[in-house]
Amino acid sequence: MKAIIFDFDGTLADTLPVCYYAFQSVFKEFDNVDVTADEVKAMFGPSETGIIRENLTDPNHDKAIELYYERYNERHSELVFNNKEINDLLLFLKEEGYKLGIVTGKAKRSLLISLEYLDMSDLFDVIITGDDVNNPKPHPEGVNKALEILDVKNTETVFLGDSNADILAGKQANVHTVGVLWLPNYQAPEFSVKPDQLFSSVDEFIVSLKKRVSDKISEVRHGKRKM
Repeated sequence: MKAIIFDFDGTLADTLPVCYYAFQSVFKEFDNVDVTADEVKAMFGPSETGIIRENLTDPNHDKAIELYYERYNERHSELVFNNKEINDLLLFLKEEGYKLGIVTGKAKRSLLISLEYLDMSDLFDVIITGDDVNNPKPHPEGVNKALEILDVKNTETVFLGDSNADILAGKQANVHTVGVLWLPNYQAPEFSVKPDQLFSSVDEFIVSLKKRVSDKISEVRHGKRKM
């Protein structure tokens, strides 16, 4: 295994509350509509700009998009907290020599805000956002782009996510899929698309990864003895 690619919202950071808040602010301000978190979640797929352009009745989409980023930025530090387990996981993977990537439906602008707040800006070898693809997840375009940039095979890659769209995108890209339910807020309490593995804690994933490496080393040594 050479590369590990992550979804972002609900996987690497508990950013869903600030996403909900920003969208709710936009729909209240421009359409005078109170939308629930579940209603916002049902819109997920395109980037934030795409969601607003597709779902907002008020034609002032550009102003609404600016308000979204304003609200997202102003409440980020109050609603999104640094997660030591996630930080330690990323540092561990970097030290072990894995190539790291993000494939997210978020727009680049909001992702960069979050990465800066969470001190993650310099940890990834590739970042693919909703702005970088024509087809959002569950289409595999983003994952395939990351594989190409990282110069790794799909058989050498793991993709982790918290939604059915993540798992389906990973499966269509023929990578090993991991469903995660390890942050307080995530998109799929139950996966309708079964991931290859499912973890409810970061430690479980690390243990599994170490075992995978150990088994591979054992296979290689065993093969050499046979020769």
